[in-house]
Amino acid sequence: MLAEASPFDSIRNLIALMPQASESAAAAVRARQAELTKPQGSLGRLEEIAEFLAAWQGKPIPSLDRPLVAIFAANHGVAAKGVSAYPASVTRAMMENFSSGGAAINQICGAFGLGLKVFDLALDIPTKDITQEPAMEAAAAAATFAFGMEAIAGEVDLLCIGEMGIGNTTIAAAIYHGLYGGVAEDWVGRGTGVDDGALTRKIAAVKAAVALHGPFLDDPLELMRRLGGREIAAMAGAIVAARMQNIPVVLDGYVACAAAAILHALDPRALDHCLAGHVSAEGAHGEVLRRLGKKPLLDLGMRLGEGSGAALAVGVIKAALACHTDMATFAEAHVAGKDEG
Repeated sequence: MLAEASPFDSIRNLIALMPQASESAAAAVRARQAELTKPQGSLGRLEEIAEFLAAWQGKPIPSLDRPLVAIFAANHGVAAKGVSAYPASVTRAMMENFSSGGAAINQICGAFGLGLKVFDLALDIPTKDITQEPAMEAAAAAATFAFGMEAIAGEVDLLCIGEMGIGNTTIAAAIYHGLYGGVAEDWVGRGTGVDDGALTRKIAAVKAAVALHGPFLDDPLELMRRLGGREIAAMAGAIVAARMQNIPVVLDGYVACAAAAILHALDPRALDHCLAGHVSAEGAHGEVLRRLGKKPLLDLGMRLGEGSGAALAVGVIKAALACHTDMATFAEAHVAGKDEG
């Protein structure tokens, strides 16, 4: 008898087909870097970023013509456990704030010339309470992953991943606890600024959820649908779609990296096309980045979410690209190179 097909089979198949970086494009960047009017390696990580962009865009002259911030918004049943400083209705209110241009992410996108798309993932229908049952059915989780893949359609050349959802730092902490073990307190932070009582409830919720679903957490996609939320599944889908379309990705903070961590658990190469925009002040984000093998571009003490840290990092990435493409070579500037002095 044939084994019944899983809704996650297509995701596993995509992961197996992920394209790799273009070494020829990276080599072209290194060759140009050697000719620019600066000492070798003097721009540090800016030089690495230019090479990264070229390698993952698959072209010797990288571009940043249409960078995009994609925010995925969702609500969570576990929010009813009093794990956040704000009610779930704030998710909808913030969606309206994004639309009217009043949020921090709107200002950052405007400052750096970034596109912004915000996706409502059935806000009026929260996922199930993960302390009582799986957050989503497998088919719904796979469909939301697929929605995330479709959300970046267009001529995007850099993707920043962000989220919005009251209760989703609880979800992220449960994912990290489920993936990495330890105790719940290792992964739970104060999120939106909860008081001690809410922090205690948050820790209890994460403990209860991981204990309930523990027998099923060896499979990262099963973990995603049991402990995750719609924004987690959609962000994971967007990251994979970007890889398939040769689009480099900038990860945001604690919650966005929970989606990335699921992919990393499926295949450690799944995040090779991703940069960590910043290290969040929330919880154990620094430890998460260490486990993902990512060194953040920025450390500004931020914990806002909504793609803000990733979007700010694009300013650094744009500077890296400008230095690479617009600096003069030694020959163009009539400056003697180190071997010509």
